[in-house]
Amino acid sequence: MNILVTGGAGYIGSHAVRKLHAAGHSPVVLDNLSYGHRGAVPNNVPFYQVDLKETDRIEKILREHRIDAVMHFAALISVGESVRQPLLYYRNNTAGAASLLEAMERVGVKRFVFSSTAATYGEPEETPIFETTKQQPINPYGRSKWFVEQILRDIVATDSKFGFVVFRYFNVAGASDEGDLGEDHQPETHLIPLVLFAAMGKRNNITVFGTDYPTPDGTCIRDYVHVNDLVAAHILGIETLSEGDARFYNLGIGRGYSVREILDTAKKVTGKEIPTVFGSRREGDPARLFANSDKVQKELGWQPQHTDIEEVIASAWQWHTAHPNGYKNS
Repeated sequence: MNILVTGGAGYIGSHAVRKLHAAGHSPVVLDNLSYGHRGAVPNNVPFYQVDLKETDRIEKILREHRIDAVMHFAALISVGESVRQPLLYYRNNTAGAASLLEAMERVGVKRFVFSSTAATYGEPEETPIFETTKQQPINPYGRSKWFVEQILRDIVATDSKFGFVVFRYFNVAGASDEGDLGEDHQPETHLIPLVLFAAMGKRNNITVFGTDYPTPDGTCIRDYVHVNDLVAAHILGIETLSEGDARFYNLGIGRGYSVREILDTAKKVTGKEIPTVFGSRREGDPARLFANSDKVQKELGWQPQHTDIEEVIASAWQWHTAHPNGYKNS
């Protein structure tokens, strides 16, 4: 298939492009490079620096490359920033997706895979989280993704030939097996790279927010899914997508690791001390968040291959040590 990958120069999108190509598909990348990196996209893959709001340009790309399906990763992802600048998130994540879908409608592209988030669940009352768990996002980031899910439901209700798959991510981590693709966010907000930055001396320390949670070691527990496993699910989703499909899947490994476990494992992997500061809880941080992913495993045959957190952190460490400045020199 000819597949348009929006956000294909970003962390997850670049891994998807590589795996799509390896699976025999023909990816085309669209990215505005506000957070993506041109160096993450192979030179033999068509690349367009285009913003999601440029509906006419997207329509032209869809036609020119005879696109069969769209994988939509392009989005802003910082919860804190979304609280400070909600319109930025609704404009980019929600209106941007609507613009993309409008271009698809004009051309007649009917297959859509959407990168959503566990943030649409807000603060669930119990874990593990199922796809049927009530969605009640508590910040503009989560709502901006949740609104797109509602738009997709509305489209499929009126267009029987349209089909979509929504993947709700938990914490994505790790890097490519080759060590040449990985996280390079500015600013970085994810725990594992921040811990590794502390090990590398790129930051003074790492702050642990809360040590008195009702968990075995007092710190928050989160579900970490390796980026390659995440991408594998997307390829299964797009290859099995049929007219009228409206599928929703959680993507996580079904268990969690605590902040202390991440720190201890990072120390083991790197052989370095991790300077640590212990702070108070952050408002809105649940004690435990992890997925039940039985549905995606049963319906798509997806099986995460990287469930050992040491393996996940080791792959990230390989990337960061080989590319201490990220893609800056790529």
